[in-house]
Amino acid sequence: MLKSLPALLFILFYTSASAQSSADSTIKKSPVRTLSYEQYNALINGDDIYGMSLPAELNHYPLPDKVLKFKKEVNLSPVQVTKISAVAKELHRKKLEMGMIIINNEKKLDSVFRYSAVDNGALIFYANRYGLYQGEIRNAILQACLATRSLLSQEQVNKFEALQKRK
Repeated sequence: MLKSLPALLFILFYTSASAQSSADSTIKKSPVRTLSYEQYNALINGDDIYGMSLPAELNHYPLPDKVLKFKKEVNLSPVQVTKISAVAKELHRKKLEMGMIIINNEKKLDSVFRYSAVDNGALIFYANRYGLYQGEIRNAILQACLATRSLLSQEQVNKFEALQKRK
């Protein structure tokens, strides 16, 4: 009996987690059929659920909002705080703007297929626009990381990364 206890616990945990996941996905529906609730909310709120900042962050170019969370610990000057805050604000504005554009493009793609109004030209147009919008968001995120890094000393970057590791 004791030997089967771990297996029993695993099964109970798995079925509980699976049931919770199923319940969450059926309760909350996205207003856009082609986007999950999580994707839709991320676009509306300006959240990056795709890790678009990773090339910068993995190479010591931090996101502005993350640096601002540690402004005291990193010893940011008032000028640095002002400039990094402006970068963060502009990045958030851009992510919200592009999120709405992506949502509208998704609605259009859904619509052309739903009403059988799709042809090769329309499909190429809307699919390529989607890639363009994703690229524009990624560029804005990476540009913000570049701008933030240029406002920090190497010591501040080191301190920030040490704080991130502890968190």
